[in-house]
Amino acid sequence: SDVSELVTLRLDSKPVSVLCHMGDFGCGNGGWTPVMKIDGIKVKLMLILPTGKTVYRQKRAANKIEYNIPGGESGFDSRETKLPTYWNTSFSKICLGMKIGQQLRFTVIDRKADSLYSLIADGQYRAISLGRETWKSLIGSDASLQLNCNKEGFNTADVNRFKVYHSEARIGIIANQEKDCRSCDSRIGFGTGGHFEDGVVCGNVAYVGGDNGNRRTPGMGYILVQ
Repeated sequence: SDVSELVTLRLDSKPVSVLCHMGDFGCGNGGWTPVMKIDGIKVKLMLILPTGKTVYRQKRAANKIEYNIPGGESGFDSRETKLPTYWNTSFSKICLGMKIGQQLRFTVIDRKADSLYSLIADGQYRAISLGRETWKSLIGSDASLQLNCNKEGFNTADVNRFKVYHSEARIGIIANQEKDCRSCDSRIGFGTGGHFEDGVVCGNVAYVGGDNGNRRTPGMGYILVQ
């Protein structure tokens, strides 16, 4: 069936109702299980924000505490949620969605894991290779990144960066105007931070020589797995 429907999953020995996304809405066919929905400027939630910031932010990424489970019953809306599927659901693909204004765009990461938590919570960098143009395509024509570094994957913050406030992303890409990754001022992704615009936790921020100028583009992010 191509019709999305509510299903009941048994997670942590309790039933959890989520919307199973069917059909090819942008990530390919099959059933997709929601994991998170992240508002790019609702900093009170801090769903999967980077390490190197406050203890509060680190704990948000490393803990197994759900937030607003009913948000998993609706589709690509503005209701933030962090579901038990973050630490309880294995997968071979991750669907990333980004809504800028009313425009919703998707891309897929082919990656097997026991859970998204297992890829993120320890803070270790894990590389992927979508390419900078794919990340920019999530944002659209306003997307901007500096030209160098282009470090992408999970936990992208450079361990040798000059200051903790340089750009980072739990899932995404960081870029720099210098020919290294130690002072990145631009990023696209989910669970992002960095100076100039630390308040944009999902979306695109670019300063100091972005290829499409200085940008501050928060988005509504969606993470699903299959």
